[in-house]
Amino acid sequence: MKLFSNSMNLLENSLAYSSLKQKVTANNIANVDTPNYKAKDVSFKTELENASLRAYRTDHRHIEFKRGASNLSVYTTKNTSYNHNGNNVDIDKEMSDMAQNQIYYYVLIDRMNSKFNGLKEAFKGGNG
Repeated sequence: MKLFSNSMNLLENSLAYSSLKQKVTANNIANVDTPNYKAKDVSFKTELENASLRAYRTDHRHIEFKRGASNLSVYTTKNTSYNHNGNNVDIDKEMSDMAQNQIYYYVLIDRMNSKFNGLKEAFKGGNG
C-alpha cells in the first residue's frame, strides 16, 4: 500500500528547488559589491523537465508521464555587467527574487501541511 501519492515527491522536489534558489540568491546579495562577481541562478526549466510526475491512466492508450529524478543546476550569468567593477548583481532583482521565492516556499509548506492533515484525518477515521 502506498501512503503518499507522487504529489508528495513533487512537493519535496519543489522544496529542494526553493531552498537552493534561496541560497543562491542570498549568495548573490552577499556579493553585490565584490569585484568581477557574476550572479548565479537556479535552472527552473530543468526542474520542470525532470519533475517526478505520474498520471493516472484510465486506458492503456493514454500517454504515460516519464519519471525522473530532480536535477537542479546552478548557472552563472556572464554576459552582463551592471557595475564599473565587472559585477553583474542587480540588487533590486535579487531582492524581488528572494521575496517571490519566500512566497513560493510558504505555499509549498502550506500544501504539504494540508496533505499531512488529510492523512492524519484518514488515520483518525474522519471523526476528529
